[in-house]
Amino acid sequence: MSTTIPKETLTFFKNLTKNNDRDWFNAHKPEFKAIETKVKSAYNHLGELINAHDQIEKIKIFRIYRDVRFSKNKLPYKTHFGGSFARKKPELRGGYYLHIQPNNESFIATGFWEPNKEDLFRIRKEFEMDDSEMRAILNNKNFKTTWGGFVGDELKTAPKGFDKVHPAIDLIRRKQYIFTKKYTDKEVLAEGFLDDVNEAFKQIRPYFDYMSDVLTTNLNGESLL
Repeated sequence: MSTTIPKETLTFFKNLTKNNDRDWFNAHKPEFKAIETKVKSAYNHLGELINAHDQIEKIKIFRIYRDVRFSKNKLPYKTHFGGSFARKKPELRGGYYLHIQPNNESFIATGFWEPNKEDLFRIRKEFEMDDSEMRAILNNKNFKTTWGGFVGDELKTAPKGFDKVHPAIDLIRRKQYIFTKKYTDKEVLAEGFLDDVNEAFKQIRPYFDYMSDVLTTNLNGESLL
C-alpha cells in the first residue's frame, strides 16, 4: 500500500491543465491510470490511519471526468484528485476531505459542507441557546493553530426567526461549518504528508464529538437514535 503521493501526480496535472482535451488525455491515459492506482492506495492508507482513532464507513475517490452538462466550463477533466472519508452514520456526523492539486493548491477540509435544512436549524438553535462549548473548541490553542476558524458560506444577516443582534449571530448565520488547511507542493510530496494530514484530522475530533452530540439529540438533549 502506498504511503506517499507520487511526484508524477502533480506533474501530470500540470500538463493536463495545459492540454485539457480528450485527444491529449486518451494518449496519456495509461500514465494517468498508473498514477491513479498509486493515489488510490495512498487514500486507502490515510483511511486506515483515520480508522485508528475514528470510524470511517466509506472512502470515495472522485472520478477525473467533469460533469459539464450544466456548467459554462466545458473542459472535460478535473486537474486534481479529491477524496472524501465519511464517518459511521447515524451516530457519528461530519466527514474528511483530501484535495491534491499542483501549484500549491492542495488542501484538506473537514466539517459540514451542506447540512440539510433540519440539521442546519438544529445547529443554529443550539448556538442560540448556548455557544460556550463551541467557543471553547474554536479558541483551543492546538485546534486554532491547526485549523484556524470557520470558512464557507454565510448569510449577510440573521436567518429567519433569529435575532440579528444575538451574541452568537456570527455562528448562527453560517450556512456551512467547515475548516480547511492548505499544503504546498513540497509538503504534499514529503514522506510524512499523510501522517501530518491524519494528525490534523485528529485535532478536529472535539468539534466532531460536539456536533455529533448536537445532531443526534433534540433541543431537550434527548437522544434521537
